[in-house]
Amino acid sequence: MAGSFISVDVLGTSTVAKELNKLIQQSSNLDPAFRDIGEYLLESTQQRFVDQQAPDGEPWEPLSPKTLAKKKRQDRVLTETGTLADTLNYQLGANQLQFGSNMEYAATHQFGREADGIVARPFLGIAPFEQKEILAILQDHLMN
Repeated sequence: MAGSFISVDVLGTSTVAKELNKLIQQSSNLDPAFRDIGEYLLESTQQRFVDQQAPDGEPWEPLSPKTLAKKKRQDRVLTETGTLADTLNYQLGANQLQFGSNMEYAATHQFGREADGIVARPFLGIAPFEQKEILAILQDHLMN
């Protein structure tokens, strides 16, 4: 036989099959991992209200003089009573995690409302360091 070739023998196929089956079983129910991710995002997103910054690390725009005149707490952006941060929640569905706030004005602050002169101050999103933590949570779930 001319040319070259390679021969591969797989040893321990029962171990490989066992680990693959375990991985398939773990990936069929991601609710525990999603619950851990939801809890992580709650803490991380609430910290943004303390740090007053977007997921990308950019500081939120300062409040306008008009808004400052109406506020009791002039030292905090997006925090008068803490309701927005306190209403952050997550819901688990069929292989999904939804995260946000049920407050109607949450979208206004997230995306801004140009007609009323309200600038966007994003608080929802996933920062690069959060991506790494989320992947670590998923990896931990799939490997255990």
